[in-house]
Amino acid sequence: MAGEKVFSQQQLRQARIAVAAVFCVHGAVTGSFATRIPWIADHASVGAGQLGLALAFPAIGASVSMPLAGAISHRFGARTALRGLLSLWTLALALPALAPNLLTLCAVLFVYGATAGMSDVAMNALGVEIENRLDRSIMSGLHGMWSAGALIGSAAGTVAAHLGSDARLHHMLAAAALTVAGLVACRHVLDLRSAPDEVAPPRFALPPKSALAIGAIGFCAVFAEGASLDWSAVYLRDVLETSPGLAAASTTAFALTMAVARFAGDRVVDRFGPVRTVRVGGVTATVGGALVVLAPHPAVAMAGFGLVGLGVAVVVPLAFAAAGRSGPNPSQAIAGVATITYTSGLIAPSAIGAVADATSLVVSFGLVTVLAFGLVVGAGVLRSAGRTSAPTGAAQKPVPDPRP
Repeated sequence: MAGEKVFSQQQLRQARIAVAAVFCVHGAVTGSFATRIPWIADHASVGAGQLGLALAFPAIGASVSMPLAGAISHRFGARTALRGLLSLWTLALALPALAPNLLTLCAVLFVYGATAGMSDVAMNALGVEIENRLDRSIMSGLHGMWSAGALIGSAAGTVAAHLGSDARLHHMLAAAALTVAGLVACRHVLDLRSAPDEVAPPRFALPPKSALAIGAIGFCAVFAEGASLDWSAVYLRDVLETSPGLAAASTTAFALTMAVARFAGDRVVDRFGPVRTVRVGGVTATVGGALVVLAPHPAVAMAGFGLVGLGVAVVVPLAFAAAGRSGPNPSQAIAGVATITYTSGLIAPSAIGAVADATSLVVSFGLVTVLAFGLVVGAGVLRSAGRTSAPTGAAQKPVPDPRP
């Protein structure tokens, strides 16, 4: 990468807004898809078990494709790579609703996940680069924008489903609109390019050692997040015998707690640092998990889920930021951490279900509580990945190839 290129503070602020918009677009695709899963399942004539199999393919596709993002960015530059990868992701939104059977649904969901993973790595790496140059935390806010985009996409999808619209038409229109929005946003991201003598990153590689410990922290957070999002409503309904409406409200409340905490997270990180922030977050999530397990009343359990969301909200953004500053190949580290967190998101729902079948949902969330405490124990791995300052407007040499 051309490490001596200077960007003014105005350019950096503009790039931060642009990347925030990219995160929002990325989240909107996810939200749009999630709300129409029932329609897609009916159209493809798949039952619950087959749908569960099909929904594993986005994570598989993402995990396989993420290392490719580094080679693409090295060849084409950060801006061009992000523009292309994000467009592939937004256009892929139209594919699942077109699938007529299980086989084609699995295939298109693999493509859907692959484009999601590559664009995810690209936008996170650019976010880390901007954060380095601004010398203050922005990653939590960027992930807050992703959550906001997911809420916007899911709200629009809920309206479309309520009106009984065909998901094929809905997703084609959404894909077109989000592709245009993504292309406009990408015009103002940093145009970073590799130095002529820089060695291209490998197309496929195992996560580097520097990413494993950081990825473990992300694994714990994403497991707690995925378990709470997918099972909180079931927990309140089956364990505490609440009404379906109140049970569903717990999931919405959890998602809103996550979004609000991420928007506030950057100020907290700048004041207390990533290690203390994650450690306190781990304590908060552990207390929340304990409340869920011991809850005698639905209100106590809902408060517990809220504390879990509050505690884990900023962990993944900090894990990506730490990966971007670790080891000799930050892009490979970011892809490694992303792969580990995606894997956690893949196995969490099924693991909770398996433990619940063997024992009970209460025991399942005891496991979530233990993993939340892992954040307290492992937060120190973020200490070695602090930002390095540079005078405002001065040339700051970035770490080698911080893009994916």
